[in-house]
Amino acid sequence: MGVAALITWLVTAVGGFVMLGVWISRGGHRPGSGTRLAPGLVFSHFGLAVIGLVLWIVYLVAHRSVLAWVAFVLLLPVALLGFTMLARWIPARRTGVAESRFPVPVVVGHGLFAATTLVLVLLTALGVGGS
Repeated sequence: MGVAALITWLVTAVGGFVMLGVWISRGGHRPGSGTRLAPGLVFSHFGLAVIGLVLWIVYLVAHRSVLAWVAFVLLLPVALLGFTMLARWIPARRTGVAESRFPVPVVVGHGLFAATTLVLVLLTALGVGGS
């Protein structure tokens, strides 16, 4: 189950990179861009997710349960930041701001794989299934 969580986490990351690339290339990170996604929000979400992913990889190598729990705890604010961005993105879809260019299937896939990752990480930390 731990490897399945890694795979879903990596797929989630690909979607996140696509959206981050669109957002940056459209100027969303610049002051006055009109974006509804503050750079601090975007980069906090990204940074915590990357730290959690690195910890998850270390967990898979070292098999230290505390690392699985730390990765799970890190995913909680990542998820909250993600939901915040989703709530800000929905009304921005029809405007001309950077995030209005996010492909809807990427947004939906990112969210679904993120939720799956969160559940798989929790189940692995609880010891359900094999890692």
